Amino acid sequence: MEHLQRRGLKAKTVNDYLGSLKQWFTYLQAEEGLPGPNPVKDRYRLKQPRPLPRPLRREEVARLLQVITRPRDRALFLMMLRCGLRVAEVAGLELKDLDLRRRAVAVREAKGGRERMVYLSDEVLEALVAYLPARLPLGPGPVFLNEKGPWKGQGLSIRGIQKLMEAYARKSGVEATCHRLRHTFATELLNAEADLVAIQELLGHSWITTTQRYCRVSNVQVKRAYFQAVREIEARGSPPWPEPTPSWQPLTAEVHSLRGHPVP
Repeated sequence: MEHLQRRGLKAKTVNDYLGSLKQWFTYLQAEEGLPGPNPVKDRYRLKQPRPLPRPLRREEVARLLQVITRPRDRALFLMMLRCGLRVAEVAGLELKDLDLRRRAVAVREAKGGRERMVYLSDEVLEALVAYLPARLPLGPGPVFLNEKGPWKGQGLSIRGIQKLMEAYARKSGVEATCHRLRHTFATELLNAEADLVAIQELLGHSWITTTQRYCRVSNVQVKRAYFQAVREIEARGSPPWPEPTPSWQPLTAEVHSLRGHPVP
């Protein structure tokens, strides 16, 4: 392992080598009668860095929604973008879970079996009102159904929803996924200064540390907090500075010479 790491290989590549070695020793034990336990232990695997969430930019969201005009699909994907639902939660959503009067949704098919309540924004409510008149006559069951083909009338599967998103992503030219919609929801709430605990509850995270990962990518909030704090500090008054240099040209020339650039 040290040899592989000295070669500058990433943790995933090192773990792939370890996996191959483990399978080789398993084969030797089963087929060749190699004595003793497998020397390659799972605990030897290196911890792999988790990539940061990549939310969609505002203009990307607009381009994506522009091509999602089908009422069912618009309501479906807005529930990820504005309610923070996972793709499995949307697929498992049933009509009985909707409370349009209270503008609330009970998420029962949550990860880890942890039920929670999310709420419907104006945009989501409008999309549901546009879709449900065609859905309600078909009776109870999943909110989002296949509308054609051999599975017509049955609930959309997780893979079916993902394939729809892939098609809309190609059409709009936006690198969108179902999970990126959820990341965008969380980041936009954080940038709007929503409480972190409230975001945790809306996302259905068991641990606040999972939600805190969004803080590392929310540069808008960091920038806002910085300028707000600095304005307050400067408003209190600062100690007087030395007399300013009559001209910035000497300092500019020195900086450019250090960088190896000619003075403009």
